[in-house]
Amino acid sequence: MNNRFLLASLLATAILVGCNNNDQTAVTPTAPNITVATAIQDSVTLYASYPGYLEAKSYINLIARVAGFQEASNYVAGQRVAKGDTLFVIEPSRYKDAVEQAEATLATCKAQLYYAENNYRRMKDVANTNAISEIDYIKSEAAYYEAEAAVMNAEAALRSARTYLSYCYVIAPFSGRPTASNFGEGDYINANTTLATVYQDDQMYAYFSIDDAQYMRLIQNLKNNKTTLRHDAVKLTFSEALPHEYSGYIDYIAPNVDLTTGTLRVRVVVDNPYSELKHGMYATVHMPYSRSEKVVMVRDASIGTDQVGKYVYVVNDSNRVEMRHIEIGELYNDSLRIVESGVNPGEKYVSLALQKVHEGMVINPVE
Repeated sequence: MNNRFLLASLLATAILVGCNNNDQTAVTPTAPNITVATAIQDSVTLYASYPGYLEAKSYINLIARVAGFQEASNYVAGQRVAKGDTLFVIEPSRYKDAVEQAEATLATCKAQLYYAENNYRRMKDVANTNAISEIDYIKSEAAYYEAEAAVMNAEAALRSARTYLSYCYVIAPFSGRPTASNFGEGDYINANTTLATVYQDDQMYAYFSIDDAQYMRLIQNLKNNKTTLRHDAVKLTFSEALPHEYSGYIDYIAPNVDLTTGTLRVRVVVDNPYSELKHGMYATVHMPYSRSEKVVMVRDASIGTDQVGKYVYVVNDSNRVEMRHIEIGELYNDSLRIVESGVNPGEKYVSLALQKVHEGMVINPVE
């Protein structure tokens, strides 16, 4: 019993002492950790984004000019071929025969011309001596001109035969990548049949359209030196990121505005050294339209909105939060917002968890 009494007495004493201490000393709450960032100042180029699509710099359908059986296909579909490579061979033997026949005909015509020319010259030499009749002279002259015309016809026929023979060998008109063919060796090919398509893809064209107001703004900014269309000024992005980044330059702006859409067609030249860009791909074209010097920027996600307008929570040197209304400008680089007034460069502001802070609150800023 004595032990129990002693324990109770000690507990009562501790409670009384604790109450007296609470009366004498107040507990100070700890300032919360709040993520902050620093308003930066930099020169920025502003971009307008447009949907566009890609086309190969050149592309052409390889069409059979002669009929016959396909004897060879000398390329791997999708792999690069060089200008002048023979891609298809279509039964050249029959056309070689035609060339040989045309060569023989030409040789015969030349022999006949040789005889007719010499006969005509002899007739011409003796025509004034009355040794031959006038009709014989006229016949020799006509025979000479007829033989001369026959040679010209034979030469034309030979050129035509050689041309058709050359059509048996379908060559690459430029370096590029051909598509797969629907025909194989031994298949009969009709004339005017499309065999494959070759795409010259070392450079690509990106086409997009801009409205006339944006075009006039671009021209005005160029005039005022607020932007420049340097060689890599226009940037391209895609629905899925590619291993490499791509940019180019504008080489064509349509001379007319489409009255239906109120837009101009624009073309951008883009180098394709890694062959990642393909004909027909969709792309987003980011065209620079203005450059601003020494603008103040904050994270766009740190900006709040109330009935007055846009605001940020600025943190002063005493780590006290101040709600400050601002005037905002364009979004830059998808995450930063230009602040036209209200925030000075170097000032700290709350960048995350805006709902956890309020005017006058003291925080522990975490960069």
